[in-house]
Amino acid sequence: MRKATFMGLCDELAHTLWRKDMSLRAALMVEKQVAIAVWKLATPDSYRSVANQFGVGKSTVGIMLMQVCRAINRILLRRTVTLGNVHDIVPGFGQMAFPNCGGAIDGTHIPILAPAHLASEYINRK
Repeated sequence: MRKATFMGLCDELAHTLWRKDMSLRAALMVEKQVAIAVWKLATPDSYRSVANQFGVGKSTVGIMLMQVCRAINRILLRRTVTLGNVHDIVPGFGQMAFPNCGGAIDGTHIPILAPAHLASEYINRK
């Protein structure tokens, strides 16, 4: 993730994730909260590993992950992922033997005939 993308994400979520410092501990900065969540989502690291990476407790990693995901869902999801007219989409998937399906994310395989001299560039990652 580019720094500009990360900072834009933090700006979008700042209003929801900002916390006030308490008398016994300082609140985590929004950037650190988002970094913890993005790191955990992007890597197969354990909660303990992520906690050590960012100098927080394992439970803090879990809490930050849930709070950031909830904020993304509440604030950004409607602007990023849009559904078409469900009344048109569901019957179309039903005709393709996918009843009660409103969409598909990732996993579309498109057969491509690769040029012989560039065959290694056309390998299906799945």
